[in-house]
Amino acid sequence: MCEDNKNIGLPVVTLKDINLSYESEKGTVTALENIDLNISKGEFICVLGPSGCGKSTLLKIIAGFLKPTSGVAKMDDAIIEGADWHRGVVFQAPTLYPWLNIRDNVSFGLKMRKLPKDEIKKLTDKYLEEVGLTEFHKHKPYELSGGMKQRASLARVLVNNPKMILMDEPFGALDALTRQNMQALVRTLWWKTKNTIFLITHDVDEALALGTRIIVMSSRPGKIVKEFNTEFTYRMSAENSDNTRYTSEYMKIREEILDLINHQPYIFKI
Repeated sequence: MCEDNKNIGLPVVTLKDINLSYESEKGTVTALENIDLNISKGEFICVLGPSGCGKSTLLKIIAGFLKPTSGVAKMDDAIIEGADWHRGVVFQAPTLYPWLNIRDNVSFGLKMRKLPKDEIKKLTDKYLEEVGLTEFHKHKPYELSGGMKQRASLARVLVNNPKMILMDEPFGALDALTRQNMQALVRTLWWKTKNTIFLITHDVDEALALGTRIIVMSSRPGKIVKEFNTEFTYRMSAENSDNTRYTSEYMKIREEILDLINHQPYIFKI
């Protein structure tokens, strides 16, 4: 896709000198150290790093689930004080309410915000269709496959039109084919909604296939060791194929990222 179509804009989230430490049975653990990060509107950021490097901790700070020990996390120049519907979160395990059908799960946030009934129906119908679950709207979560549950979780976040979507290894539990289909769906929805996405993954190919910027973190204490600005997701969207994965440019960046991660010492989670 041409440069004019790329949907990168003004800063949405700013992290300045973020540090996070906590006490464990083995003493003080520093999970994150000196994190500086600006996330712009429309970016699709993918975060990679060895297990235990603080990727999920970083996401939880942005989401407002955790407060940093020091440093400042802001969204639109306001300090992040807690969870907010403007930052929707999709976890690895779908967090659907088992007693509600899929329609009611998707519309739950809208109802809590007390939107008009006709608007709730319109938005719910729209995003059920976007994720391909219209005909399953009366089903309970236990009646759906893993991929369908994750699509419902995604619709439940998208329907609120958040300023940012945070995804913590959302496809990690899915089989390879379903995972690839979900990646294509998320890429399409990102392009259509012009949303800002922050995704954590252990899969280098997933990061390269989706991200406009890839962040590689060090082992604990987690620091940003390198960033890559990539355009593969634009090419895959334009070509509607995965042929980009086989280009020399793709393979070069892939090998560099793997080398960065594999040369980090493994840290067991405490």
